Amino acid sequence: MIVKTLEEIELLRQSSLLVGKTLAEVAKIMKPGITTGAIDKLAETFILDHGAKPGFKGYGGFPATLCISVGPQVVHGIPGKRELHDGDLVSVDCGTYMNGYYGDYAYSFAIGECSDDVLSLQKETKESLYLGAEQAVVGKRIGDIGAAIQNHVESFGYSVVRDLVGHGIGHNLHEKPEVYNYGRKGTGKKLPENLVICIEPMINLGTREVVQSRDGWTIYTKDNKPSAHFEHTVVVKQRKVEFLSTYKFIEEVLKQNINIR
Repeated sequence: MIVKTLEEIELLRQSSLLVGKTLAEVAKIMKPGITTGAIDKLAETFILDHGAKPGFKGYGGFPATLCISVGPQVVHGIPGKRELHDGDLVSVDCGTYMNGYYGDYAYSFAIGECSDDVLSLQKETKESLYLGAEQAVVGKRIGDIGAAIQNHVESFGYSVVRDLVGHGIGHNLHEKPEVYNYGRKGTGKKLPENLVICIEPMINLGTREVVQSRDGWTIYTKDNKPSAHFEHTVVVKQRKVEFLSTYKFIEEVLKQNINIR
């Protein structure tokens, strides 16, 4: 685990801030009928115009700026010709790279009129992220984060994807430790001060089992039921977790955009 200096944390904050602003730009155009490719193009242009590079494009061969995952797609959806439809739940995961450091986080948008099941999944997945993040303080362990997430979502009958995890972040997009979205309190590695991690619950309406698409990237729920994904980048601190990422810019747009929530 690579503990960051205060200077490094500030550089990570700058990259993270640009992710939030990019996701807010995305939110402005999300509506039924728009293609995921058009959303991706907007994000890439916005990131480049702000002096950064897309953090995902080319990473491991990934072909796009955003991961856009719709409905039963859990994560790593490749943008293209697919149109969004009324009732879709859409995870948009964004990465940036500037000043030698990455930013990375995600938000799941509900498009148009969604079912109560979808809206509840969205709400409780987001809530589980904050409950998990509350555990990112000195004296706690990796298992405390996962347990908080798992206990919350399973109380609603949802399931935690176990094949994919959160991670550390810094000079590299993915660093140690792996941050599980399930676990037992008091287990796993201790969290040192100024460790920067991405916590990202991926929660399914049905089974926790997932499959990978033939494209080599997109992960689907095995039962084809919807999945939700939220992600924040946080710093482990002594008494209270510090958020480097923010949904503030996104939520300002959501108040004005009647097409999404």
